[in-house]
Amino acid sequence: MIKVLIIDDSAVVRKLLTEELNKQKDIEVVGTAIDPYIAREKIIQLKPDVLTLDLEMPRMDGLSFLGKLMKHFPMPVVVVSSLTPKNSANALNALRLGAVDVICKPGSAYSTQNISQDIVKAIRTASIARFDQHLEAVKSARTKQKATERVEFTGLRHTTNKLIAIGASTGGTRALEAVLTELPENMPGIVITQHMPPVFTKSFAERLNTICRLKVKEAEDGDLIKTGQALIAPGNFHMLVEKSGAKYYTRIKSGPPVHHQRPSVDVMFNSVAKSAGVNAMGVILTGMGADGAQGLLHMKEAGAHTIAQDEATSVVYGMPKEAAKLGAAEEILPLQVIPEAIIKQMARKMAEPVS
Repeated sequence: MIKVLIIDDSAVVRKLLTEELNKQKDIEVVGTAIDPYIAREKIIQLKPDVLTLDLEMPRMDGLSFLGKLMKHFPMPVVVVSSLTPKNSANALNALRLGAVDVICKPGSAYSTQNISQDIVKAIRTASIARFDQHLEAVKSARTKQKATERVEFTGLRHTTNKLIAIGASTGGTRALEAVLTELPENMPGIVITQHMPPVFTKSFAERLNTICRLKVKEAEDGDLIKTGQALIAPGNFHMLVEKSGAKYYTRIKSGPPVHHQRPSVDVMFNSVAKSAGVNAMGVILTGMGADGAQGLLHMKEAGAHTIAQDEATSVVYGMPKEAAKLGAAEEILPLQVIPEAIIKQMARKMAEPVS
C-alpha cells in the first residue's frame, strides 16, 4: 500500500484528491496538511511514502519547503500545480529541486477524471523512484565539467547531415540539464522528446537556453535541425524528423498518444531511424514505462549508435530498462558520462562519409 500525504491549502482540492486516491486499491491517503509547517509534523508522525505538494501556500511556499525537504529528508514528491505559464516556471524549479513529477491542479481545463488518472500514475511512479545516486550523478555532471574539457571536439564542423535524438520521462528534466549543459556549441542538431504537459515545454526550453552553450527552443513545425541547436517537442504534440535533400526538419503533429504519451519518444525515434539512419545517434534517459525502447532498437538496426542510461543513476529505470532488454542500446552508461560518450561518438561520425 502506498501511503500518501496531501499538502494543499485548498480544502476543496484536499477533499477531491483524498476521494480520488482512496478509490485505488494500492493507495491510501494517510493525512492532509494545509501548509508545510503542519506537513513537517505529519511526515514525522505518519511516515508517508509519497507527498503531493501545492506550490502556492501560506506561511511557506511549496518551493521553499521542497528545497528544505530534499536537503534534509529526501522523499518522493508529486507537485500538483495550476497549469499556467507563470506556474510552469515554478513547476520546473520544483523538478530541478527533486520533485518526481508535476501534475495540473483540479479546476483547470482538464477533466477531473484525466487529472485523477495522471495523479494516480504519478504517485505510483514516485513510490518506486530512487534519489541518492541520481542526485549524485546530476551533481557530478554539473560541477566537474569533465566531458567538454577532456574531449577535443575540433573535428566537428557545421553540418546538417548528422543529428542526435534524446528521449526521457520521469526524472528527465534534471537528466537533460545534466547532459545538455556539458555539450559544446558546435554539436550537431539535437531533437528531444521529454514527457511533459503543454506550457511546461516552452518554459523548460527557455530555461535550458539560458544555461547551455547550445541554443535551446521549443520545436515548431518545419524547424531546420542544425548545428548548435536543441529542439524540444512541444507538450501534447508528437515531433517527427523528416529529410529534405541533405537537411533534416521537424514535423509537429497531433494524433493518438503512443504508450499513453503525446509527445512520444517512439514516434520521434522511429522517424529518426527512417530519415537519418546511420547519420543519427539515439539516447534514452530515465523514465517510467516502455516508450522509446522499440524506437531506439529501430535506430540501432538502421545503423545509429545508441545509448541508454544505467539503473543506478535513473530516477525510474523503466524506459532505459526496456531498451536494454530489447538489446536496443549499444552502451548502458551512468548519467555523468553520457555527455562525453555523445561527444566522442559524434566526433567519430563526423569523420565518416555522409550517408
